[in-house]
Amino acid sequence: MVNETFLKNYAKLVVSSGVNLKKGQTLVINCKIDDAYFARIVTDVAYNMGAKEVVVMWFDEFMTRSMYMQAADSVFDEFPTWIPERFTYYDARDAVYLNIISPDPDLLNGVNPERLMKYNKLQQVACKSHTDLTISSYIRWNICALPSTKWAKKVFPALSEKEAFDKLWEAIAKCSRIDNDDPISAWEKHKASFIKRRDFLNEMQFASLHYKNSLGTDVNVRLADDHIWTGGGDTDKKGIHFFPNIPTEEIFSIPHRDGVDGKIVSSIPLIYQGNSIEGIELEFKNGVVVNCKASKNQEILKNIIDTDEGAKRLGEVALIPYNSPISNMKILFYNTLFDENASCHFALGRGFTSCLKGDEGLTSEERLARGCNQSLVHVDFMVGTSDLKIIATKKNNEKVDIFVDGSFVI
Repeated sequence: MVNETFLKNYAKLVVSSGVNLKKGQTLVINCKIDDAYFARIVTDVAYNMGAKEVVVMWFDEFMTRSMYMQAADSVFDEFPTWIPERFTYYDARDAVYLNIISPDPDLLNGVNPERLMKYNKLQQVACKSHTDLTISSYIRWNICALPSTKWAKKVFPALSEKEAFDKLWEAIAKCSRIDNDDPISAWEKHKASFIKRRDFLNEMQFASLHYKNSLGTDVNVRLADDHIWTGGGDTDKKGIHFFPNIPTEEIFSIPHRDGVDGKIVSSIPLIYQGNSIEGIELEFKNGVVVNCKASKNQEILKNIIDTDEGAKRLGEVALIPYNSPISNMKILFYNTLFDENASCHFALGRGFTSCLKGDEGLTSEERLARGCNQSLVHVDFMVGTSDLKIIATKKNNEKVDIFVDGSFVI
């Protein structure tokens, strides 16, 4: 299956449909050195499509782990200024960004969590301007995936390395709709499939959603004032469509930062910075986490929530039917890009300002007043189950079932 034609079709998909590169634009690629083979194909495709320039920002997971394990403490006291300066340079030149991932889910096991959180917070602060442009859809970006041997063995531990690697490629291809002769057409059809439900949710402008399942989730989530449901990709401020995530199955919006009350229990592990956080239970009151625990890596979960005041609140609510293509594969990918698209999920932290009507020109204070959460972090965690029920409440207090037995009924 994986041959030159397949890889070139994948590259065309992420360049044309993913970031939707236009003639004369710069493409910035963030890529692991192990995946240079695909970055080279993407580069060639981009230039053939009229790219002004293709710039690759290389990194190496081995060196990343070595830094966290062995570098001097002083390394984690400041963040290199050249990294945000590089983003500022290319943001000002209307660049689009492609992130190619092939992770090792256990990469940072055993690393001091204080080092992880300290350096991550420094990075978030330093790169905030670029992040703000990203979440408000001023720039176009895409995340796509390739298999790695360590990732494959994590997902399919009973198989040999080669068998696991091939099986993970097969799963990625199916999830990403690149297992056919014309992936771009497949994604155009996929984009159209979101419209009916997305338009219904936007027309209804529900006041709140109540989630309940047998795991223990029982929470009421008020939606932000004048929220927008989006899905099937996004549109930048110039009106150009792009797909931030390949794959994607979600329709999402923003909860009101002060309007979450009850308990949320995660349904599958959250992989965060190379660590698996399992058995997450969060209790909310007036939007704020008042109690949190996890059966594994609870300290890392607490560090996330303690990042800043906004990290204690929700910034995203996403709907994905349990009966959906990725979910039906019954594979735990140990990677949020895939697992979040197999399950309804929430996110702690930053809300997407593009999900707020009339966002352009609003100040941070005005966004907060309308319920859009602000934070340095945005961390998705999954809550979908086969028995999840979601009841929406209209502004006139009328109740409407939108999820029964884990899937849409609208």
